[in-house]
Amino acid sequence: MKNPIPRNDITAVILAGGKARRMNGQDKGLITLHGRPMVDYIIEALQPQVGSILVNANRNTEQYAAFGLPVIADMLGDYFGPLVGMASGMDATATSFIVTTPCDSPIIPDNLVETLYRALQENKADISVAHDGERMQPVFALLRRSLLASLLDYLNEGGRKIDTWFSQQPLALADFSGSADTFLNLNTPEDKQLLESRLTSGT
Repeated sequence: MKNPIPRNDITAVILAGGKARRMNGQDKGLITLHGRPMVDYIIEALQPQVGSILVNANRNTEQYAAFGLPVIADMLGDYFGPLVGMASGMDATATSFIVTTPCDSPIIPDNLVETLYRALQENKADISVAHDGERMQPVFALLRRSLLASLLDYLNEGGRKIDTWFSQQPLALADFSGSADTFLNLNTPEDKQLLESRLTSGT
């Protein structure tokens, strides 16, 4: 029997700190699908999988706080990209791990955290990243909080590329090739229609 996932030692960080340029600056996590903000679907899916949840946001913080979760801003200035959101999440929690998801991918499988954790443990890695069968999905990741110092060094040296920093760490790829809808996100009005259709069908 496999060891249980240390759920209470994992904090989920929902990354909502971007500018959403392709959606004319709309805050994607707050765009509604079937009358519910996208972030609400993500929170609901993550709550059974982790001990606590944070939202990383640089605007509309009161609206995010209304979900009853702590809201943290980027620690190194606004809109520096997802690595800063990850560092901010690590800095704001005392758990051994954080798991990150974007705010605009509302179809979160119920085994997201378990699959990432199993891959990390089996490969003796410090980061586990989702792989959709074709490419890495770097914002769906489980990271040891002990990486914070390394990440801050990289950021303070001007580094911003998530793939570059990941490649410098012991890295595991978690197989999500059978869960392609996990990585559907919202960049266009057509994407919204597709996501609403998927949420309705449950497929």
